[in-house]
Amino acid sequence: MSKHARARSRTRTRPSAAGRPQRAVTVAAFFGLLAFGAGWLYALHEPPGAPAPQTRSDARPQTADRAARTVQRTDPFQGLPGISADTRARIPADSRQLVLVTGKAKDSSESAVALYTRPAPGADWTRSAQWAGRNGAKGWSTERAYGDLTSPQGVFSLTDAGGLLPAPPGTRLPYDRDASFVASGRGVNGESLAGSFDYVVAIDFNRKQGVSPLDPEKPDGEGKGGNIWLHVDHDGPSQGCVGVPKDAMRTLLTTLDPAAKPVIAMGPEGF
Repeated sequence: MSKHARARSRTRTRPSAAGRPQRAVTVAAFFGLLAFGAGWLYALHEPPGAPAPQTRSDARPQTADRAARTVQRTDPFQGLPGISADTRARIPADSRQLVLVTGKAKDSSESAVALYTRPAPGADWTRSAQWAGRNGAKGWSTERAYGDLTSPQGVFSLTDAGGLLPAPPGTRLPYDRDASFVASGRGVNGESLAGSFDYVVAIDFNRKQGVSPLDPEKPDGEGKGGNIWLHVDHDGPSQGCVGVPKDAMRTLLTTLDPAAKPVIAMGPEGF
């Protein structure tokens, strides 16, 4: 074939100048549709491991119960080490204040007393204060009997308070100031009991709620004993109560709030 014939052939296959823009538009439209289709299929079939789409934040006010349901628990002990899962389970779900008394041993009268709070039912607990404490001279018992010098082991509500002195400003528990809050005799080790009942918080063991700590009624019978209180430490073991420093009693009285359903959990290490 001559050079001129080849030139004529090339001329016949080359599009005219007017047709080139139309072809470019057609090609661009084709690839645009192809990219759209690929994106649509990707959205329908997101590949494994792709990041989750960002969700809209919920700006609605949260109630205490709703906030508790959204708590991301990271502590299997709920902030309460040193006690059993059974004891943790017996703490009421709606309680937001807890006094935890951990005895040194089953037969020991020495203990640690800590105040815990949590922001909502079901959330983890946070310790806000801790003090040295004393309990019954012969330790702890799950089957306490009158005069056995043990403290009752378990979880009990805290609903009523009182004392020889006026209630500290800010006290929220019902408070009975009475001249009868005076201990008679001497302590187990012969120590003076003066000032022990300047401030008390009744522990709801074998007593009615909503009455003065001095109320004598024992719903479960006289044989279990009663009048088990948190009170001012008298530098010796108790007959069954829990003693803490006087400033600790003031802190408890100005912190414990009936609306927070306060309770006390008490027993030897690991109970």
